[in-house]
Amino acid sequence: MSHAGAEMRIVFSPGRVQLVQVCLVHVRVLVTGATGLLGRAVCKEFQNNGWNVIGTGYRRAQPRFLRCDMTDEDAVKRLLHEHKPDVIVHCAAERRPDVMERHTEAAVHLNVHATGTLAKEAAFFIYISTDYVFDGRSPPYGEDDCPNPVNLYGRSKLEGERESLRHCPGAVILRVPVLFGEVESVAESAVTALWLKVEEAAEDHCSALDHCLQRFPTDARDVATVCRKLAERGRQDPSIRGIFHFSGKEQMTKYEMAVAMAQAFNLPSNHLVPLTEQPAAAAARPINSQLNCSRLELLNLSVEPQPFSTAIADCLWPFTADKRWRQTVFH
Repeated sequence: MSHAGAEMRIVFSPGRVQLVQVCLVHVRVLVTGATGLLGRAVCKEFQNNGWNVIGTGYRRAQPRFLRCDMTDEDAVKRLLHEHKPDVIVHCAAERRPDVMERHTEAAVHLNVHATGTLAKEAAFFIYISTDYVFDGRSPPYGEDDCPNPVNLYGRSKLEGERESLRHCPGAVILRVPVLFGEVESVAESAVTALWLKVEEAAEDHCSALDHCLQRFPTDARDVATVCRKLAERGRQDPSIRGIFHFSGKEQMTKYEMAVAMAQAFNLPSNHLVPLTEQPAAAAARPINSQLNCSRLELLNLSVEPQPFSTAIADCLWPFTADKRWRQTVFH
């Protein structure tokens, strides 16, 4: 089944089957941080929709992706001049607030200076930013609300936004909250890492979890779809520029996420203990940095997230003690 210049494909992913129309004229996208949680999802989404994808990574790059140190300006310029991407999706970042406080210079090079280098060379640039540009005192936050980050990570991402728009005025800034998805290990995401606490039920001791900071866990696969929609529309419509917000819709603390995981797999959760005082950490965190996502929704560029319990089960079932519980029509 096909149309002129396009074909229909069935795309399979955990918990999803989609019939998509893909363009046969291969437009080229460069995805930085392609070895990471979001980068992998972005690569997969663009590939499944007919794009020619060039992924870059560093320590984990080879053999699947190109190895490139994003903080090496000359190397980045050579990469871009060789491949001449139509779109750049910049996922590479130091995203761990506590690590940023300890390794400030290297993290700022990646989050700020590398962003400027890419933006200077981009035909269409999508920069992945964060809800941590806000202080969390007056949610929800719209795209035009004044940022006021409370930690170095948030400040570095805000500077990255400014570098993007300074060097590429038509750039798209996509702010997202904490992500989960198809992880290579549960420790890869702050959300899926909670699975380790859920599993401690078998060890007969309590696990204390934060029940103070409000989060909106968001599926990286949904973020990837939004990136593709922005790229496709943005290449045709010059009004698609500036700041956009995308977020999952369920407000949860880490404690509530862990309980939801336990319930999704019919596991006990009475060993999970809620902590109602903000935990000590190297970096401060906003209490509630909920994002208002109306701009994407009004432009029909958003996606409707799956319920958290459904999406997290898709992501965690490979890490369960008995993977056979998951029966599908394909077995």
